[in-house]
Amino acid sequence: MLKAGIVGLPNVGKSTLFNALVANAQAQAANFPFCTIEPNVGTVSVPDNRLNLLSNLSKSKQIIPTRIEFVDIAGLVKGASTGEGLGNKFLANIREVDAIVHVVRCFQDDEVIHVSGSLGPLRDVEVINLELGFADLNQIEKRRERIKKQLRNNKESQTEEAALERIQLRIEEGGAARDIELNEEEVAIIKPLGLLTAKPIIYATNLSEDELASGNNLSKEVEMLANKQGSQSIRISAQVEAELIELGEKERTDYLEGLGVNEAGLTSLIRATYQLLGLRTYFTTGEKETRAWTIKSGMTAPQAAGVIHTDFERGFIRAQTISYEKLLKAGSLSEARSKGWLRSEGKEYVVDEGDVMEFLFNV
Repeated sequence: MLKAGIVGLPNVGKSTLFNALVANAQAQAANFPFCTIEPNVGTVSVPDNRLNLLSNLSKSKQIIPTRIEFVDIAGLVKGASTGEGLGNKFLANIREVDAIVHVVRCFQDDEVIHVSGSLGPLRDVEVINLELGFADLNQIEKRRERIKKQLRNNKESQTEEAALERIQLRIEEGGAARDIELNEEEVAIIKPLGLLTAKPIIYATNLSEDELASGNNLSKEVEMLANKQGSQSIRISAQVEAELIELGEKERTDYLEGLGVNEAGLTSLIRATYQLLGLRTYFTTGEKETRAWTIKSGMTAPQAAGVIHTDFERGFIRAQTISYEKLLKAGSLSEARSKGWLRSEGKEYVVDEGDVMEFLFNV
């Protein structure tokens, strides 16, 4: 399951956002630093209207969306990499996630204390990024020291040393590990270190209800920084997300339209996460269930089958495939089959976004 960690300074709205995202999560949201002592974990269904349409077409008994796990990680502060504010413990939690959602406070509220005493999104972003960088440098230096004796005779250690040297130099220059292009071998060797700055980042600018649609000067500064870094940014209002929980579907739509936005922040966040990580969705559908599956962009049909079960990949013969749009146009799988719209794809086929698939395999 995809895992995203929600990070930021204390009192930027992380726990309020987390509670809203997972609806029933019990993260404590209080107006003081370190109210979240253990990382709170919750899973959410990925919203996808295509599931309902495919389920109606197949008369499915069950709909199973794909899911994302969110981890609410306690507020980091300056000095976290050296243990300030329980920092080491929290940084360790970040190592386990696939992507980082960095919540940045861009709303003004005198009743909510800012840990630095004033609003300053770019300063806040720098504090977090510096701490992640310092933690990585510490990790890299220890690792390079450990493999030093193996460099003369061990090719893998030589490859690792060369990659770590490039990454260390980039972080010392103020960059991140993700800025360095690595080949497949280097990626595999470096992965066990769980470098924090190697993880893709989505900046979630937390805005007031009135400024959600258009943003403000502070959020636009963060958006420009994200573009410069090659990261993603979304506008979100943790307070709005919290209020949406209490509303029915029609009321939610009306409320969002009244704010001048097309979708809830959760949908925006999931879309940004999928785009950042290069993920795609394909479907299986029938009378028993209609289900969404998440795969990496570029995966072949056997690899996509392996997401369901490893036996499917090992014994893959072929896949019956049709695009989601074309299946809806046909009206049913049997009609699509009679029209010759179902394609038989082999092991080299690269799965497309929205493909509806049925796999044939040997046990």
